[in-house]
Amino acid sequence: MRIRCGVMLLSCLTLCSSTSADNVSDAIGVLQSVEAGGKGSVAARKAVQTLVDQGGEKSLIPILKGFRSTDLLGANWLRNAFEEVASAHLASGKALPADVLEAFIADTRESPAARRLAYDILLKQDASIADRLIPGMLLDPSSEFRRDAVSRLLADATKQTTPEAATPLYRKALTGAVHEDQVKTIAEALRKNGDTVNIQQHFGFVSEWKIAGPFDNKEEKGFAVAYAPEAEVSTPGGVNLTAEYDGQLGKVQWQPVATDEDFGVVNIAKQIQNYKGSVMYAAATWTSPRDQNLEVRLGTPNAWKLWVNSKLVFEREEYHRGSRMDQYQVPVSLKRGANAILLKVCQNEQTQEWAQEYQFQVRICDATGSGVLPAMTTASQKNTEGADR
Repeated sequence: MRIRCGVMLLSCLTLCSSTSADNVSDAIGVLQSVEAGGKGSVAARKAVQTLVDQGGEKSLIPILKGFRSTDLLGANWLRNAFEEVASAHLASGKALPADVLEAFIADTRESPAARRLAYDILLKQDASIADRLIPGMLLDPSSEFRRDAVSRLLADATKQTTPEAATPLYRKALTGAVHEDQVKTIAEALRKNGDTVNIQQHFGFVSEWKIAGPFDNKEEKGFAVAYAPEAEVSTPGGVNLTAEYDGQLGKVQWQPVATDEDFGVVNIAKQIQNYKGSVMYAAATWTSPRDQNLEVRLGTPNAWKLWVNSKLVFEREEYHRGSRMDQYQVPVSLKRGANAILLKVCQNEQTQEWAQEYQFQVRICDATGSGVLPAMTTASQKNTEGADR
């Protein structure tokens, strides 16, 4: 009789545990499926309460793992659920499962956003995790963790009393730096100490282009017009960089333009001419050593379209809203070998002083913002390494 009762109790516990896991999984699925416009939000709120009711131990890690297979909207709901579950768990007088959460944070295969969320909540409970984890995150897939690791190195560098002691720390910090302000700080310090820094290469800016134009953009009509270079994109041979076209002011040909500006800015207005009411096309080739998924990040105050390997990957018809590094981030799939980049940049006819910028900056990087350089010959690599020392 006792054996039968024991078996029944074990079966009941197993069933309850299975049901609990199913409830958590189902609730997370509801949060991941919320649609724009609030569709599914009522069910989502109930799902959040289900996760709170299940308790922190059972819900926290499954919620965090859910970040890997959801979109931005679903991630926002998961974030809200995680924070409510954690708050309820702490309010009950229980500590968060530190070992489990710390192991999740250390797993670089997980979502960077989820790992950071776990870190921020655990940091409130145990400030010592910063000293344990951050120093090892200089090359982490999360740009936020990288920033923290770089900040610690910069703080250490400023405490040094000699350039000889500070330089190695700045150099180490540079290997993980992906934020413009930190790289500027590092570069300024290294240059002050007599060292050299190639910011263009660090960020992966494309510095050499061929440009053709101007073409007509009077009354802003040119954005929608497929001028000859644009029409060639979809042809078997692609854009013909030896061609001559009928431009806005006569015949135009492709001409080489390069920039040595730290952040890769190609200033059409200053390097060529500020043609008002015009379109310029810029072409570049980026050689990849393998098939890979990267990002094209672009900054410009002008209207623009971007093609990669004959595919239109993004466009923005907006003028003079300012320009900054990484203003636009476009995921792209690059093939092994030569990859053709074509950029269309449009200037309008506004005469205000703040509407005279006609420029762009383009770089290739991974999802963290770490610059990726194109494949080079051995000789080119040696020259580059020498210039960067």
